[in-house]
Amino acid sequence: MLWVVENHSLPRTAAFFDLDKTVIAKSSTLTFSKSFYQGGLINRRGVLRSAYAQFVFLAGGADHDQIERMRAYLSALCRGWNVQQVREIVAETLHDIIDPIIYDEAASLIEEHHTAGRDVVIVSTSGSEVVEPIGELLGADRVVATRMVVGDDGCYTGEIEYYAYGPTKAEAVRELAASEGYDLSRCYAYSDSATDLPMLESVGRPHAVNPDRTLRREALARGWPILDFHRPVRLKQRLPALSVPPRPALVAAAAIGAAAATAGLVWYANRRRATAV
Repeated sequence: MLWVVENHSLPRTAAFFDLDKTVIAKSSTLTFSKSFYQGGLINRRGVLRSAYAQFVFLAGGADHDQIERMRAYLSALCRGWNVQQVREIVAETLHDIIDPIIYDEAASLIEEHHTAGRDVVIVSTSGSEVVEPIGELLGADRVVATRMVVGDDGCYTGEIEYYAYGPTKAEAVRELAASEGYDLSRCYAYSDSATDLPMLESVGRPHAVNPDRTLRREALARGWPILDFHRPVRLKQRLPALSVPPRPALVAAAAIGAAAATAGLVWYANRRRATAV
């Protein structure tokens, strides 16, 4: 095991994770296209275009210009969508869509960083309405994501308020470090894309995960670790094997369950004694 528990007399540290193809095996936004179609937000043509964009993304062929075109397409696509409806669709389909494509290796890393006392931060170009529920599912402490402008009618205008991409991700990491007291020289970062080089360069312990060609070349030149994540697994399938201490909420739930079980046994024992008398 490479991670040790943090010395809390030192400044705090964090692990910053890109999301798509780093923690999950697909594009978080494009993966919901079928659900958005079923919810009436996009038409069949939109589903097909999203499927093609997903293919390009997974094939590692999406360069900066293609990603920018994809951003413009998605911005135009979501114009007029009701934000509350988007949130409801994501909440209803999150486990069915995202749970099966979470990399086992990434989930283990998140657990190990938490065990070592580090915060886990998801930093993604996808929209906050998609990324925040995924971050909660993963147990992340914080999320940085793209934010769309919402009009007075509760619908997206198609404009972007904050775009978490490239140098902007690095700026967000530095701002979080300043507000949370992270020592960036001792922090970790993980990404698959060369567009995240600014974020990787901003920490002392960068890692390339399933890197594209450019990032692999940079990682080799700089001596950065290169990780291969290839085992998507449902989180609930990992639960029996977890070796990390449970989170406070889980501890509380376990305590309540144990108390209820104990009360049940006491009631049953008293009832048997009363029956015997």
